[in-house]
Amino acid sequence: DLIGLVSFARYADGLSPLTLDHGNLVAILDQLETPTAAQREEDGTAIGEGLALAVERLRREKTASKIVILLTDGVNNIGDIEPLQAADLAAEYGIKVYTVGAGTTGYAPMPAQMANGGIRLVRGQVEIDEVTLQQIAQRSGGRYFHATNEEGLSDVIAEIDRLERSEVSEIRYLAYEYH
Repeated sequence: DLIGLVSFARYADGLSPLTLDHGNLVAILDQLETPTAAQREEDGTAIGEGLALAVERLRREKTASKIVILLTDGVNNIGDIEPLQAADLAAEYGIKVYTVGAGTTGYAPMPAQMANGGIRLVRGQVEIDEVTLQQIAQRSGGRYFHATNEEGLSDVIAEIDRLERSEVSEIRYLAYEYH
C-alpha cells in the first residue's frame, strides 16, 4: 500500500509523502523524537491539525481505499482545528479514520531533559481521550482501537491491514547498458 507519514505535537508536520518505500518510512519514524520538557514551544497534542493534514494529503488520491491511522497517546490540547471537524472533513472526502489510543491512562514513564543535556524517564500523568477517538472513527466510518503495549499495537495494525485491502499498480523503469 501507499503510505505517508504525518507527525503532530504542537504542530502537524508531513514527514513523508505517499510512497511504496516502506523501509524509508521506518527510517524516518525511527528518527522521530517527542518533545521534552525543555522544548515547550513544540509540546502539545494537536490531533485535529494532524488529521486535517493527513486528509489534505489523501483527498486527491485516486485509490479505491483511503484511510488514516491516527495514533495518539494523549488528549487534543492545542491547535486551530478541532478533532471532530477534521473527522467530518475526512468523511466528506471518503477517508476512513482508524484511531488508536496508545498506552494507558494514569502514570507512565516520559522522557525529560536533564540539565547536562541527557534524557531520563520521569513519571508523568497520561490521559487518552478515548471518547473523542471513538467519535472520530465513527464519523469517518473507521474503528477505534486501544493498544497498551508494542504487541497490542502490532495486533491493531494487523487487524487494520485485514480490514483495508486495495490494489496499487506501479510502473518501474529499468535502464540497461550494453558494453
